[in-house]
Amino acid sequence: MPFAIKHDRAAHRFETEVDGAECELDYTLAGAVMTITHTGVPPEVGGRGIASALVQAAFEAARNEGWKVVPACSYAAVWIGRHPEYHDLRV
Repeated sequence: MPFAIKHDRAAHRFETEVDGAECELDYTLAGAVMTITHTGVPPEVGGRGIASALVQAAFEAARNEGWKVVPACSYAAVWIGRHPEYHDLRV
């Protein structure tokens, strides 16, 4: 991934800064189920694949932790449809 994405476990958030703009993915965690609730990329840095990188980082973290994922945010739901290599993680 070309972006420096940080996982803030305490805040249940993945984040990166691109050209001074904060980009984030928020999730909840219930047991071993991560629910992606929001992916946010400001319009001024949109179209660069940042949201995709955030969602991929979340799915990779879920795989590493042994979690399942509910892509409740509309972007994450579309993303998982395009990435069958992560279908095994979907609830």
